[in-house]
Amino acid sequence: MISGAVVGVLSDLGQETFTFTLLKGLFKVKFGNKSALCHEASASSHNRLMEERSPTTSDWAEVRGSEVHGRGMFAVKDIPEGEYIIEYLGERIDKEESDRRGNALYDESQETGGAQVYLFTLDENWDLDGNFDWNTARLVNHSCEPNCEAQIDDELRIWLTAIRDIERGEELSFNYGFGIEDYERHPCLCGSRKCMGYIVSEDFWPELRRTIKKKKAKEERKAAKERARQRKKDKKKKNKFS
Repeated sequence: MISGAVVGVLSDLGQETFTFTLLKGLFKVKFGNKSALCHEASASSHNRLMEERSPTTSDWAEVRGSEVHGRGMFAVKDIPEGEYIIEYLGERIDKEESDRRGNALYDESQETGGAQVYLFTLDENWDLDGNFDWNTARLVNHSCEPNCEAQIDDELRIWLTAIRDIERGEELSFNYGFGIEDYERHPCLCGSRKCMGYIVSEDFWPELRRTIKKKKAKEERKAAKERARQRKKDKKKKNKFS
């Protein structure tokens, strides 16, 4: 996965800018200095709560197999634009634990080429780890032409929200907003009309197009040189046996 940090805007909510940071391939979303989606609890009771919860559900969507990647969420009825579809939930952890989990995930990604933990930044002290089976919203896949986005309501709850009318049977999606660094390690299979071929924030699309164009030109020059070298070699070989 990508290393380093990239910051971009997911959505603007009044005076608050809802931003994300992609750190070692992880989403870290911040909304001002607001925090606390989970209550304090003892370590044992908190861990038990994290493991025993039932999967979250939505009146608007359900989990099915996806042609994009593994599983995804699909509309079970028409969803109007602006509707809150499902909440993104997780465990509140401090920065030290967040770094530990992030580093472990990064190590795993180097071996497998993928990772599933999403860490949302709550404030300077706390993050939200959504890597739990009961956090159904984590299954929503990326698209270069998404029908949803992540938003935060007045109670500081993160929701997957429809940005247009969604028809029954459509797969839900949002742009993961990855940075352009190491873009080749994140191919996109969304199949949309606007698909860039890679999972990259729309803000970086112009740069990505230029990068791909330069790479293609470089490869074509290299191929041309190789063809010329081969022709020269073949000619030399032919003259040798003439």
